[in-house]
Amino acid sequence: MASSSIARVLSRQMHMSARRHALSKFSMPAMSPTMTEGGIASWKKAEGETFTAGDVLLEIETDKATIDVEAQDDGILAKIIAPDGSKNVAVGSPIAIMAEEGDDLSGAAQMASEPSAAPPSPSKEESTPEPLKVEATKPTPSQAKLELVKGERIFASPIAKKIALERGIPLAQVKGTGPEGRIIREDIEKFQPPAAAASAVAATSSAPATSLPEYTDTPVTNMRRVIGSRLTQSKQELPHYYLTVQINMDKTMKLREVFNKTLGEKDKVAKLSVNDFILKAVACALNDVPEANSAWLGEVIRQYKKADISVAVATPTGLITPIVKDVGSKGLATISSEAKALAKKARDGKLAPQEYQGGTFTVSNLGMYDIEHFTAIINPPQSCILAVGTTKPTIVPAPEEERGFKTVNMMKVTLSSDHRTVDGAVGARWMTAFKGYLENPLTFML
Repeated sequence: MASSSIARVLSRQMHMSARRHALSKFSMPAMSPTMTEGGIASWKKAEGETFTAGDVLLEIETDKATIDVEAQDDGILAKIIAPDGSKNVAVGSPIAIMAEEGDDLSGAAQMASEPSAAPPSPSKEESTPEPLKVEATKPTPSQAKLELVKGERIFASPIAKKIALERGIPLAQVKGTGPEGRIIREDIEKFQPPAAAASAVAATSSAPATSLPEYTDTPVTNMRRVIGSRLTQSKQELPHYYLTVQINMDKTMKLREVFNKTLGEKDKVAKLSVNDFILKAVACALNDVPEANSAWLGEVIRQYKKADISVAVATPTGLITPIVKDVGSKGLATISSEAKALAKKARDGKLAPQEYQGGTFTVSNLGMYDIEHFTAIINPPQSCILAVGTTKPTIVPAPEEERGFKTVNMMKVTLSSDHRTVDGAVGARWMTAFKGYLENPLTFML
């Protein structure tokens, strides 16, 4: 009798131990191939709440959009490690503890406090490292790298390590504010050496107070940071050149008016915009001059067979370029409805990665803001981007008219091209084709 009771107790303990070990860490997923870190917009499940496969667990902020993360299996959200509003969470970092139905959740808090990876045990040579002298002068990048090698392991995001190495900042002196004390980019950017901090305090106390103009500091979002980095890189590394033409939009405006009148009889909401005609003309011109529908990939120049056109959309958090796929095979009404739907999702931050990653050519239209002319920065690895200005009445010479002039609706566009893939003559041929389609829009139907 006693032996059977002991057996039951041991069996129960083994069962509970196995259940404890069923707890698992849920890491920040990579929502795109280029994603290295992200933010937690909000958790859709509370701690201790159960979920089933397909339920939305949380919303993750990437550099482009806010994306829902769905559960792959049934389970329980045992513990949240990275709460709502967490920023710069590296891909692969634990953000929650997950459990299964019937698991013992008491160990979730302890598991959440454990480091994601145990630091390696120091070797004999490293067991008694030579003490480093702390100098008031800023250490060189090589010194910072030496401290990382000889000291114990320090957890920091890849971008934080890169910036620290460039600026010569010893990571051992930086206090991390990320998950589990991890050093993130903001910690490096806000770091101030002890000597510099002391001198700054002394200077502040000795110097008379100066009145500064009022200002507001806005934190840089992941999206804004990536936009700035990529556009700077594009402008510095790509050999841009620019071609500008003026296009007579009279026939396009008249055809648009006729189409909208016909569409309005069927659907009062449906309405074609000038941009819909521009996208169609871009696709037709790319079909005529396929060299412009290309990408520089280092060892090869890739020429695309379909026109997947990225359309620049301004959102509250920054610029994003959702893609209208295979524009050449679609009619104006389909292009219009897809472009409007993508623009709304972009402004709401609900674009899926496949809806903004890729694209073979970009269109940026500022005509609705009454901008006559501007030049745009190429979105690599694409080769071209078209900057579209407003359409406005313009007086032009007209010898056939009695007055010798007439008023027409003119639109100015500028093509930015990568000279590595698109030569000047090729860009000029494309612009000629594009202008021809808009000045004779019935050719869309041929």
